Amino acid sequence: MTTPPESDATYLPDLLTALSAGEGQTLDRLHARLVTAAAAEGVLDIGYRTVDTPVGTLLLAATEQGLLRVAYPSQDHDAVLAALGRTVSPRILHAPARLDEVSRQLEQYFAGRRTGFELPLDLRLSTGFRRTVLAHLSYIDYGRTESYAQVAAAAGSPKAVRAVGSACATNPLPVVLPCHRVVRSDGSWGQYVGGAEAKQALLRLEHAA
Repeated sequence: MTTPPESDATYLPDLLTALSAGEGQTLDRLHARLVTAAAAEGVLDIGYRTVDTPVGTLLLAATEQGLLRVAYPSQDHDAVLAALGRTVSPRILHAPARLDEVSRQLEQYFAGRRTGFELPLDLRLSTGFRRTVLAHLSYIDYGRTESYAQVAAAAGSPKAVRAVGSACATNPLPVVLPCHRVVRSDGSWGQYVGGAEAKQALLRLEHAA
């Protein structure tokens, strides 16, 4: 077995790196074509992406109807996608472009340049009283809070304080539907789907704006 000239030996790692990079680019192009074809054929039921934010990396998922899911890292993104596959559709692909506008508005929000979201929403993951509670959340003004009791009254069931807490805890669209603005009657933060630190960070952001 002959040893390649030193110049060839030096060139080989560079060549392998170039091939590796080219393969990655090819896979990216193939994936993009797959997403485009799936959407064109009407078989891309759920597209998803992740975005980095001051409260952690958020998973975003959307159908053709609108934003379906926002999930915190603590909720386990893989588990969230698996649940969507069971309850909505198994036809899920990483399709960042579908979430470009959501990502842009979230970036504006965290930069203090947006006080509300203007996005089509797919609310099929919430029904009944929980859906009623979620519908009210958008009416809690940026930088303001309401108690669980106030939300229960606004939703038409003044005694359903615990049910409001459950609706907030299972909110499929945190941040966009601001359940972080719902606090306890004594003014304390209360629990939050993304964790206490995330809730405090969101409220401080809004109060500082």
